[in-house]
Amino acid sequence: MLIDGCKVSGASDAGIYVGQSKDITVRYSLAEYNVAGIEIENSRNALVTGNLATRNTGGILVFDLPNLPVMGGGNVVVTDNMVVDNDTPNFAPKGNIVAGVMRGTGIMVMANERVVVSQNRIDQNPTTAVMVVSYPNKFEDARYNPAPRQVFIAGNKLGRNGYAPQLEGAAQLLAAFGGSLPPVLWDGLGEAPVADGGDNAKAWTLNLPAQGAGLAAAKPAPLRLSMPAPTIASSMPGAPAALEARIAR
Repeated sequence: MLIDGCKVSGASDAGIYVGQSKDITVRYSLAEYNVAGIEIENSRNALVTGNLATRNTGGILVFDLPNLPVMGGGNVVVTDNMVVDNDTPNFAPKGNIVAGVMRGTGIMVMANERVVVSQNRIDQNPTTAVMVVSYPNKFEDARYNPAPRQVFIAGNKLGRNGYAPQLEGAAQLLAAFGGSLPPVLWDGLGEAPVADGGDNAKAWTLNLPAQGAGLAAAKPAPLRLSMPAPTIASSMPGAPAALEARIAR
């Protein structure tokens, strides 16, 4: 699947959405004034590159959800995108999964595995630049893993983020962290994300005690991410070469 050169605005769910698919490229597109700018859901081998996600509630979302025919999303690369000024209040219908996306989220990875977030420009997102979290709701799907695994954050150019978070106790959090939150937020469940150092390694954790516990159980604390190598699969994600060749003709 190849999505190239699209412009989408005003969606109460995802502006650009790919779900239950594989071998995907989303590139050179503009997503603005949506709840979710670009969403990759329950999909594998996806490349999201060269896009502008702006004025959404959340810029780029990589989700894995339970109770769908196709399960097990992962092996996703989000690279060389502009994710800026995502500050639109959430206007999703009640009950929609993206209704829980916090206003001002740059890039969000939820319950996914082997995700690389690299070389993006992430700036002016008031809640956080990068959020790595578990699925927050109850579920009964035995096939489903609600936790994030093997998320690698590298080489992103991080501007001013986390200065007006949509979180309870925001004023106290801002005071504790010196006026703005660190650029990476992890909920404390699953595997902690890893980073390549510098600003990309500056993080904080909610220290949630269990999946579905909710923010009332959070015990926020600073976190410094470790720096192992990326864990993306050996075959690079993206649309098949045969599809690229057909378009080039």
